Amino acid sequence: MSVHSISSEDISTAVEAKCCSAEARNPAIKTGRRLQLMQMIILPFIPILALIVQTSVTLQEILDYKAEVADIEAQVTIATDLGKVVTRLQLERSEVAFFIFANGSEERSNLAQRFKVTDQALNNMTTWSEVSVPTSPDDDDEEVLLNRTEFQNRLNEFRERILSEPEDNSVTDVMNWYTSINKALLHHLSEQIKEADNSGVWRYLVGFKNLLKSIECQNIASSFGIKYYGRGFLGSDAFVSYIRYDFLARELINSTLNYVPSLKPMYANITKTAKYKKMKRMSAIVLKNKPNVADKQNAMEYYDSMHNYTDDLRILQKDLRYKIKEYVDSTLYEAANKEAIGIAILVVVLCVSPVIIILVKNAAATIQMYALNLAQKAKELKREKRKSDSLLFQMLPPSVAMQLKHTQQVPAELYESVTIYFSDIVGFTEIAARCTPLEVVTFLNSIYRVFDERIECYDVYKVETIGDSYMVASGLPVKNGNKHVCEIATMALDLLDASTFFKIPRSTESLQIRCGAHTGPVVAGIVGTKMPRYCLFGDTVNTASRMESTGEAHKIHITEEMNGSLMRIGGFKTEHRGLIDVKGKGLMSTYWLTCKDGPVKIREEISWFADMQPVFLENLKLETPYKSSKQKK
Repeated sequence: MSVHSISSEDISTAVEAKCCSAEARNPAIKTGRRLQLMQMIILPFIPILALIVQTSVTLQEILDYKAEVADIEAQVTIATDLGKVVTRLQLERSEVAFFIFANGSEERSNLAQRFKVTDQALNNMTTWSEVSVPTSPDDDDEEVLLNRTEFQNRLNEFRERILSEPEDNSVTDVMNWYTSINKALLHHLSEQIKEADNSGVWRYLVGFKNLLKSIECQNIASSFGIKYYGRGFLGSDAFVSYIRYDFLARELINSTLNYVPSLKPMYANITKTAKYKKMKRMSAIVLKNKPNVADKQNAMEYYDSMHNYTDDLRILQKDLRYKIKEYVDSTLYEAANKEAIGIAILVVVLCVSPVIIILVKNAAATIQMYALNLAQKAKELKREKRKSDSLLFQMLPPSVAMQLKHTQQVPAELYESVTIYFSDIVGFTEIAARCTPLEVVTFLNSIYRVFDERIECYDVYKVETIGDSYMVASGLPVKNGNKHVCEIATMALDLLDASTFFKIPRSTESLQIRCGAHTGPVVAGIVGTKMPRYCLFGDTVNTASRMESTGEAHKIHITEEMNGSLMRIGGFKTEHRGLIDVKGKGLMSTYWLTCKDGPVKIREEISWFADMQPVFLENLKLETPYKSSKQKK
């Protein structure tokens, strides 16, 4: 009887469990509908939750972007305020310099009003940086002013000294004092631009800074021009300074137009005016520096013409400030729109999420996963493409590499006139014999890294290096007229000068190289399909190589053809070597390239691994010291 009871109990429990399982799977009953609804909500809820999180993160990124734009706006405000202060100080400097030049006459200027305008610009600055200023116009000592009040007091003391004793101050001292202040403020402006260099407004700010520097250099150059007309001549140092600042002013204005091309039409209109042409004529007279009769009237006319020109540049600067403001305002407007769109998207997602849960279910997760994978593959593909393009552009000239990518073939091309340069290391065989291979490779790498860095300053193309031989060409693959001759000549002097800074491993001797160059026709094209190279063919290559092999240590050996081209261009000095027997060519009349024309001054050590001002070309004008004894490889 107990067995029967147990069996009946087991059967009853089994039937009850079976019935409950069926009801759970049956949508016709309330319990089944609830269970299936729960399943339908839970399954698509994961991608919907991910979408909500993603939208929230995107919204947070938009808010961060808006905050960054606001920071950029503050930096731009600081930069423009600094620009206004520099502009006011430039104007004040011009009027003070003319005030001293006119022996204290305020006939053409109102210094009190000018000082007031400058002080107002200083008061509008929102931040202040350390500024080093001279303690007096004729003193080289400098004092660091930590706050605006100290700077304002020092400026007022200087102004009072100028107004009370104009005859005791020279124009040069005043120019130096104001220039040191502007230099410090422009440095602070550069730091502000670096803080904003991740934004699109960077190129506008760089153009703004370069335009300010151009006006600064133009003002300094004009002071020497006034001195020329007022005294009738310029000394050698003053004349060199005039040329330097005049050149820098033109280069900086060109740089500004390159950074902000929209300013080119406005600048073109400035250059078409009669005032600009008069200024250029008077500047051309200063450039000749011929002794003339001192004429105060001419000095005043020159001052007026330069003042009008810088005023036009300041109009250009004002327009650029408007462009910067428009760009920042549009960026802020865009950020606000993105913020509104992000909030709207988040609200929509939260509102329609129940509908999305029912419609997308697992498909949404699958599509998201597929899209993420596809985006990752696209990134990897772009990354690999950039790597391959970078490698190709290192092996071939960019124009040839692009043609090779687009057409799959690059036909050989004849160039009627190019200049080829070869150089090698004197005594390289002995150096390689007494040094380890690693030392030799390190030595060559250090030299050619400097060479590669220097040739970036010129319109040349590095063809190849074989051992210690370094081959460079100019005039191909992009033709540059007859510019290739002076490009190679200047580059050769540059590299020869750079080589003197290296010491031979395991020796105290300085490195010496032997250089050769020749001008003539060549044929250039791609050779080979595996590891293709851009090669040059023709007698010009062989002749240039012979010039290098028959040359002497620390000298640049050139052919008569190249010498003739340099003489037609002008600006270079050569020495006739005489007739030499060249293998495969017979007797040839050759020359030594010695230096570029220009004033001689003592050369200071150059940092070849740093960016340099265009003034580095002055070092190439120095005559290269030659060794008295001939060294052979």
